[in-house]
Amino acid sequence: MQTIRRALISVSDKTGIVDFAKQLAEKGVEILSTGGTYSLLTSKGIPAKQVQDETGFPEILDGRVKTLHPRIHGGLLAVRDFPSHRQQLEENEITPIDLVVVNLYPFQQTIEKEDVAYAEAIENIDIGGPSMLRSAAKNHRYVTVVVDPADYDVILAQIEELGGTADKLRQVLSAKAFSHTAAYDAIISQYMNQQAGIEYPAQHTVTFNLAQTLRYGENPHQKAAYYQSPTPAAGTLAAAKQLHGKELSYNNLQDADAALQLVSEFAEPAVVAIKHMNPCGVGIGNNIQEAYQKAYESDPVSIFGGIIATNRPIDLETAKKMSEIFLEIVIAPSFDKDALAVLTTKKNLRLLELGEVKSDKVVDWNLRTIGGGALLQQQDIHTVAVEDCQVVTDREPTKEELAQLAFAWKICKHVKSNAIVLTKDFRTVGVGAGQMNRVGSAQIAIRQAGADSKGSVMASDAFFPMKDTLEEAARAGVTAIIQPGGSIRDQESIDEANRQGIAMIFTGMRHFRH
Repeated sequence: MQTIRRALISVSDKTGIVDFAKQLAEKGVEILSTGGTYSLLTSKGIPAKQVQDETGFPEILDGRVKTLHPRIHGGLLAVRDFPSHRQQLEENEITPIDLVVVNLYPFQQTIEKEDVAYAEAIENIDIGGPSMLRSAAKNHRYVTVVVDPADYDVILAQIEELGGTADKLRQVLSAKAFSHTAAYDAIISQYMNQQAGIEYPAQHTVTFNLAQTLRYGENPHQKAAYYQSPTPAAGTLAAAKQLHGKELSYNNLQDADAALQLVSEFAEPAVVAIKHMNPCGVGIGNNIQEAYQKAYESDPVSIFGGIIATNRPIDLETAKKMSEIFLEIVIAPSFDKDALAVLTTKKNLRLLELGEVKSDKVVDWNLRTIGGGALLQQQDIHTVAVEDCQVVTDREPTKEELAQLAFAWKICKHVKSNAIVLTKDFRTVGVGAGQMNRVGSAQIAIRQAGADSKGSVMASDAFFPMKDTLEEAARAGVTAIIQPGGSIRDQESIDEANRQGIAMIFTGMRHFRH
């Protein structure tokens, strides 16, 4: 246990600080403070001493230098069990500091402002705050460090019960302080790299905030947690608000993100059903009811227990249709009041309100860990318009086929490789995903489509290494195909398409999704 006699308080986030400081003062704790925090405390009648009176040196450079002084850091870093340290404190008239309450300049909030000036961002990089936190956290054997107002009550309770803070609490708070400064520096690092145009810095630092611990991961024996970006962009899963239902699971979150990424491909009313990270039903229509009906009819079996994402508000009629089957999640820009009343009768159905679904995506980066390292790549937001594709067969696609191919191509991009998608009447009729060879995926998609394969179009995320996939398509009655091209045996597939009267276009761009 460590008694608290002196505290240094300097906070940007002043939530709860007046009450906390008042109770410390009532317990006989001497308070040092700076700037706005000092003014606030003294205006509330709480006795406090300015840091510059403690150091004997005024704040200078517009407040850039005020706590960077041996009288402060000596009081924080001294190992009080070392006779030499105690002697040096006495010789230099330095009094130990037992409690540091600091949170940092609002750098993140500053750069989130629209059109923030670079100079303003730089001015909101805290220097003295992180230095004090690190000094206190390093010397947590003797010093209690606090960065989060949520911890004020815990500290007060321990002082009341024990007369000070317990060793374990100081250790926990020390770890929290180092995490706080590391996250702060990571955000600054990201911003500075962006401003300097550095695409691949020597050290890639990112930070995420704990949103919730999860019951388990992909399987019940795996521990898991959900972390969010400190600045989640509008239209992303992290920006969604859960209106109803059970807590989201690890698999729910992965599937929900996959659904959201796919539905955001479409400007017209669209509904996407996802199962195990792959679309099992996609439909577009004149309204959300029609789009949902098409997505449902795509695969009425697999949609059971699936995740639904829409890019239009959910109305009453669509909600009634959705309530007829078991769904895990519905994600939408919003829910009409009467639609919400229908869907909330399903106790466990998670309802996520997104606010907006953005079809104009901003280039982001995907980070994936591997053993001992990580892979970083740009998110695959690019695609090719069918009008710009190369027609490689004698027969050109009709206007209707081109529209259907554009639809199928957007979906195929979000199916696990090897990916084959069959669509008809602007709904998926067959999806082949994640197979070890492309013809296997084609056979699965065609089998699933059944009679609907006749008159459908086919999309493939990568080229046909041989003509066998095209032969399967021809037997199934597929009329047009979109694929990247680029195989040394492309001509075999082109010749087969010509023999079968199938129109085929090459995009020149593949969309692997592992």
